Amino acid sequence: MSFSGEVKAELCRQEPASRALSQAECYGLLLFANTFTSKEIKIVTSSEELKRRIPRLFRRAFGTGPDCEAGEEGGRAVFYTADPEKLGRIRSAFGMEPESALHINLGALEDPGAREAFLRGAFLAGGSVTDPAKRYHLELTTTHYFVSREMPSLFQEMGLEPKTVSRAGSFVTYFKSSAAIEDVLTALGAPVCAMQVMSAKIEKDMKNSVNRKVNCDTANVMKSVVASEEQIAAIRKIRRAGLMSSLPEKLRQTAEKREELPELSLTELAAAFEPPLTKSGINHRMRKLLAIAREL
Repeated sequence: MSFSGEVKAELCRQEPASRALSQAECYGLLLFANTFTSKEIKIVTSSEELKRRIPRLFRRAFGTGPDCEAGEEGGRAVFYTADPEKLGRIRSAFGMEPESALHINLGALEDPGAREAFLRGAFLAGGSVTDPAKRYHLELTTTHYFVSREMPSLFQEMGLEPKTVSRAGSFVTYFKSSAAIEDVLTALGAPVCAMQVMSAKIEKDMKNSVNRKVNCDTANVMKSVVASEEQIAAIRKIRRAGLMSSLPEKLRQTAEKREELPELSLTELAAAFEPPLTKSGINHRMRKLLAIAREL
């Protein structure tokens, strides 16, 4: 099951607490459904949980049996009705004029929890969310322009700032922040999936932190290797010139120690002396050896 499927399954396990909340969820479902006009309703879903939920939800919201008749289309469940009486009852519940463009009637969402229920229905019908292990993206897609324009205000009431875009004749409200997606899923009623987003973010941050440390350590090792090779090349040049025995004792000891331990960083090489040298002390000696080699 995809992550979107997991979210929808979790949302479907939450039963509306009242008829008003059932109607609010149906409202979101219809405005983000495949078709919702004064002549027909069509909801297509591949979610088994939503397939079972829709008849219960409509029965509770409008006080009758399933308001849509179930069928099959490409392996997906289809709920459809063109019954004028049912359509009229549903549209009048949301204060819709027969032929007017669809808007979000906030007056139909005044009960506590109604706006969250509306958004839950919107996500169940027209929402998707990417697997957080891959990237962060949650969106809700509708074919109704004014509905899309009015959606951001509902999220802004929750302290969230969605973005909008039009795509292939549809209108998309979306989020790309992991924190915002966590908040949306929690508000809609999917806290378990919200925790999965949080866990994925923590895991990614840990991996990135480890990678940065590895890259930094690798860069430091490479710098040490390059510096060591340069120092050894200088020491060999001095040795070939027959000047090793004429070096001051401290410089000669440093040159011999470096030849003996080429794999060590300067800090590690300083610690190999008895008594140990400071990093600045051995760095000073190395600079002198390099200067002698350059003069040669």
